[in-house]
Amino acid sequence: MNDKHIDNQFDSMKKTRHYNIPIFIPELACPHRCIFCSQDKITGQLKSPEVSEVDSIIKEYLSTIDYENSFVEVAFFGGNFTGIPVKEQVKYLNVVKPYIEKGIIKGIRLSTRPDYINKEILELLKDYNVKTIELGAQSFDEEVLIKSGRGHKVEDTINAAGMIKESGFDLGLQMMIGLPGDTLDKAIFTANKIAELGASNTRIYPAVVIKATKLEEMYFNELYNPLKMDEAVLWSKEIYKIFENNNVTILRVGLHPSEGLLSGDDLIAGPFHISFRELVLTELWNDQFAELKNKSEYNLKIEVPVKEINYAVGYHKKNKLELERYYKSVKIVGNKELAGREFNAVYN
Repeated sequence: MNDKHIDNQFDSMKKTRHYNIPIFIPELACPHRCIFCSQDKITGQLKSPEVSEVDSIIKEYLSTIDYENSFVEVAFFGGNFTGIPVKEQVKYLNVVKPYIEKGIIKGIRLSTRPDYINKEILELLKDYNVKTIELGAQSFDEEVLIKSGRGHKVEDTINAAGMIKESGFDLGLQMMIGLPGDTLDKAIFTANKIAELGASNTRIYPAVVIKATKLEEMYFNELYNPLKMDEAVLWSKEIYKIFENNNVTILRVGLHPSEGLLSGDDLIAGPFHISFRELVLTELWNDQFAELKNKSEYNLKIEVPVKEINYAVGYHKKNKLELERYYKSVKIVGNKELAGREFNAVYN
């Protein structure tokens, strides 16, 4: 079963656990093959589920969670949902409808392309309790979109985002860093544009080279080099700060860890890491602790928000070990009164 993940998108229900029940629809109705795309290998799923299978997937997830005390959504990911025939869209959406009517599932979210959004589509989705629409923006730089074979322009994303917001949906805008022609400045511009357009949530995907893609061909012909791991972490760290400062919820950082990516069978090159988000948050906390890196004869205790302890300590204890170079001892503990990346340093 694909992993459940929690998001905190709905401000009015911050204390409630949020679950997505992901239904992956790889490449369904996608009119373009982007150079980085091999959806079956990214999602670990070779074909789209039959409509009859969707109900079984929902039931299986519900059997593992406390849905009566949680906020549960069904999420159609992986393809171009609004590009499939309307009758097929309705069939998928109708499977979810009884669960929504019973109050078990609160809504639906889906991902699609910016050039497959119009008023008629939005009216249909609203009728079937779709709450959030995520667009694969990838970049707001025209050169990057062209070199990546996206098949749409920046203007298409801007127009689609506006229509989604005007229609009352929550807007998600996904971005991908390190595509051909991309730079850190372009990635930062894209992140700022996502915030400017009013996205409530986002996903940050570092580009990797997957088997059976155009990017693989370019890589072996020395026409493309993916970001190194430290570059991808640095770029993501800078982007992360932009989204945090603009209250854009970051749902995911790094690709979904499919079996092929985890084993390396489908991964040719690039910054894939099962704990990529932890690497990024480790560096964010490392920056926070910069002022503490002074030689001292003291013992140091650092209080951080409870939910941030692991990130503050760092991946493989990186931050703690680095601070121990400057102090007799270092202890990092939780403090329920702190939030964000606040911390208190106590010396003794």
